[in-house]
Amino acid sequence: MKKDLILREKLAIQRTIMANQTTFLSFLRTAMYFLIAAITLKNVEIFENTAALELTFYVISCILFLFGMINFFIQRQIIRKSKIHIGDFKLEYETEEK
Repeated sequence: MKKDLILREKLAIQRTIMANQTTFLSFLRTAMYFLIAAITLKNVEIFENTAALELTFYVISCILFLFGMINFFIQRQIIRKSKIHIGDFKLEYETEEK
């Protein structure tokens, strides 16, 4: 049986979805910072032999981006599965009371 969600529950779902998106964007931003740091080290000629540090920044950037994507899709699936349970409290309360 499909139940209509009250406004508060719909807004809570929207907040959760937006929090998941914000978290992904935070991972993306941090990955971009490491990418920019690696590119900057490559172009700045003050330091010598920065190849290892550049490679480290590239690897960290890729790991953060992949982890952020994986986390985003896992959380999105959890949110979708959790939507079906919202609203059940009313039916459980009415059956216990009678």
